[in-house]
Amino acid sequence: MTALLSPADPTAVVATMPATYSSVTMPTTRAAGRSSDRASDRASSRASDRAESERLAAGFVRGDEESFALVYRRWGALVYSLAARSLGDAREAEDVAQQTFLAAWRGRHGYHALRGPLPGWLVGIARRKIADAHAARSRRTELTAAHAARESADAPGTAEPPEAALDRVLVSQELRKLPPVQRDILRLAFFDDLTHVQIAERTGLPLGTVKSHARRAMARIRRSMTDGPAADSSAA
Repeated sequence: MTALLSPADPTAVVATMPATYSSVTMPTTRAAGRSSDRASDRASSRASDRAESERLAAGFVRGDEESFALVYRRWGALVYSLAARSLGDAREAEDVAQQTFLAAWRGRHGYHALRGPLPGWLVGIARRKIADAHAARSRRTELTAAHAARESADAPGTAEPPEAALDRVLVSQELRKLPPVQRDILRLAFFDDLTHVQIAERTGLPLGTVKSHARRAMARIRRSMTDGPAADSSAA
């Protein structure tokens, strides 16, 4: 509080008033200073983190194994958590994380810093690996169901429905009608349970070519089995 003195008698106190400036303004100034310091520290930390990321990315692209190990330690948890949330399975998430960093290492020369930071590039690879994992899971489910159906049909006293035998014959016939490349790709996908990426690695074909062949082959089989010989002759 600040004392107000009487103009007539300087020794007489006539009123008091809050010491507004001294008690309010000064702490506010100190708080503003602390806030400014924290903002400066955050900006400095971000700049340091960005510089470290760029240094690691440069070493990674050069093929430096120590940089690769640091990249894995720095962003491995990010990739794993992304896969775990999507797949809901810890083991599959670990596999996807390993596949992601292996693919990144093999294709490291495809990374360009001007297009974006390294973690964003890694996330893009992880999303493709996650999509492949979902596709492989679907194929495993279908194959398991088909195997269970065959086991049930082969059980003693169980007669196989005539249409089941017919379907197997038709599928085998349609596979034989496909061009060799398409036939091989479908066999690798459905009988060897390989992903498109794995098929591309095994056959040496570009990934886009593998996907195109698989899509066209499946469309041809579906069309032929739905529409009969007329569709097959028109496709030829």
